Amino acid sequence: MTPIHLPSPPLLVISDRAQARRPLLEIAGAAFAAGCRWFSLREKDLPAAERRELLAELVALGRRYRAVVGVHDDIAAAAATGAGAVHLPAGSDPAVARAALPQALIGVSAHSTGEAFSAIAEGADYATLSPIFPTDSKPGYGPAIGLEYLSVLAAVASGPIVALGGVSPENAADCLAAGAAGIAVMGEVMRADDPAAVVRALIRAIA
Repeated sequence: MTPIHLPSPPLLVISDRAQARRPLLEIAGAAFAAGCRWFSLREKDLPAAERRELLAELVALGRRYRAVVGVHDDIAAAAATGAGAVHLPAGSDPAVARAALPQALIGVSAHSTGEAFSAIAEGADYATLSPIFPTDSKPGYGPAIGLEYLSVLAAVASGPIVALGGVSPENAADCLAAGAAGIAVMGEVMRADDPAAVVRALIRAIA
């Protein structure tokens, strides 16, 4: 099996316009300019046509920075826009996405160590494990898994685990020390007055 290489730096920024203080294109542009090379559009409630149009704009923007831009759930939109990644809900079959997007990076959400292990075993390129810490983006969603269980899973999983949920510049390095291959953030960047500054701080933390 060919080793999976996550985008470098291994920082995934996930969109949430409900929390965003600026338009998503503006936030993505700031993140890319600050060094982020991995962004996923998560706006599941947008009508399909609007989501596809926004994804196409993000893909075009990402190409200027050689960034991997993906979408949550919408395999058809990823294929139509040439997106480089798709992120699937927990319990999804990565083979379905692989058939439509043979060259794309395919991730699956997991909220337990068992789900994460299964996602990778079934062919996902990586699994996000969440919430590692209590998170403002999804209050009450948990309980927090913690670094100890992250470490246990990372030690036995056959592919990369990406830490998600409450990750900040203050604890990002702890996630990598526990064995995570990368980190993912949503509200930390979306809510920021200066998204670029937060991205730079996160990248410094995991450098």
